[in-house]
Amino acid sequence: MKKKKANNTTPPITDTITKSNKRPRRACQLQPKPEPEPEPEPETTFTIGDIEDFKFRVEEVTEIRTSLLTWYDINKRDLPWRRISEGEANTDDEIDRKAYAVWVSEIMLQQTRVQTVIDYFNKWMVKWPTVHHLAQASIEEVNEMWAGLGYYRRARFLLEGAKMVVEEGGKFPRSVNDLRRVKGIGEYTAGAIASIAFKEAVPVVDGNVIRVIARLKTISANPKDKTTIKSIWRLAGQLVDGHRPGDFNQAVMELGATLCTPSTPNCSSCPVSSQCSALLKTKNDPSALVTDYPTKVAKVKQRHDYSAVTVVEIIENEQGKVNTSDSGSKFLIVKRPEEGLLAGLWEFPSVSLNEKDDLVTRRRAVDDFLKNSFGLNINRSSSIVSRDEVGEYVHIFTHIRLKMYIELLVLRSQDLHRKKNKGLMSFKYVDSETLATMGLSTGVRKAYNMVQKFRQNKSSPISR
Repeated sequence: MKKKKANNTTPPITDTITKSNKRPRRACQLQPKPEPEPEPEPETTFTIGDIEDFKFRVEEVTEIRTSLLTWYDINKRDLPWRRISEGEANTDDEIDRKAYAVWVSEIMLQQTRVQTVIDYFNKWMVKWPTVHHLAQASIEEVNEMWAGLGYYRRARFLLEGAKMVVEEGGKFPRSVNDLRRVKGIGEYTAGAIASIAFKEAVPVVDGNVIRVIARLKTISANPKDKTTIKSIWRLAGQLVDGHRPGDFNQAVMELGATLCTPSTPNCSSCPVSSQCSALLKTKNDPSALVTDYPTKVAKVKQRHDYSAVTVVEIIENEQGKVNTSDSGSKFLIVKRPEEGLLAGLWEFPSVSLNEKDDLVTRRRAVDDFLKNSFGLNINRSSSIVSRDEVGEYVHIFTHIRLKMYIELLVLRSQDLHRKKNKGLMSFKYVDSETLATMGLSTGVRKAYNMVQKFRQNKSSPISR
């Protein structure tokens, strides 16, 4: 009779932890996607490069936990969401406020630098200090507050998730599985909220965690492959400290963000350097580098797109003079579809172009679009006060390089009262003050600023 192997001291968590549906913070994407259903376990046996042991040894776990938590207590950054989540909580409302702060901060931190998020988080919490306050907001208010952070679908999911929490009793779900039922909360965010706010011993895996674990275990597999990610979740689950799960998860992420960085790791200051297989390998092999892990993955080739953006201004003063301070001056803005890139945001009218379209072709496309979508027939010379090329601007998304040809088109007031309900496109006319307070994307804001600067230069006297 064969002798049974002893059970691992750290219980496996594959029954409760599935693959991460969130991309690592440093690996951006054009827009967050709806959370798919958990995929079934693969039938084939998982193997990773030169790894022989897919589990941390018991003594490794103890050493890593102790070293990381000691380091974190001394070196953690002072961040506003931590001040809330680490404070004393004696009531359900206080615990819910912790969960809410973690939720907002984690959604903001996806694909965004910490220093950028701090101001946004502080302003957000002043305006909507609890999930109940957020649930009463409109999408326009949320987009306005979010403007500049990018990936606006995240903001919409925050609002929809808040409404769902309030509609179902107003209390945050207390476990990973229940949190995942909330709109926009995936495996990573659920783990962060559950471990930090509710002290549930579950892991979180983002780009920083993937990098730290890949180096600890010299994992040479593709870090974006779903099977690799599943195994890293499993390893992270073995490491998480049962007494301080939230602090431990933040410690691993803090390590990856500050010391175990992608290109310049500070191994001499790393609290877990003695457990790092990648560092040990460099000592035995002069050609090896800690930065060999995780494996570099070829970036997706950036797509080149082109568009004509027309800032349409309609003036009402009788002389037909252009004056942006005139209360009668209105700008035409269009609402993007509720799905896809920059979903639900307002922008200036724009049309897609081919790379080689010249000015005549661009303007013809714009004229057809304005007529068919808004009933603005600008082919009559009496309608146009002025039409100027403003310039070009390249806006970079994760996988798209968008070159925009920007022009300013000023029309007389008679066109302001054309039929507004033609077609399915949502649009409206707003004055410059309203435009300045709206939640516009960075690209749209840049186009407007270019128009303003162009107008100032055009009206300035020529220096002699």
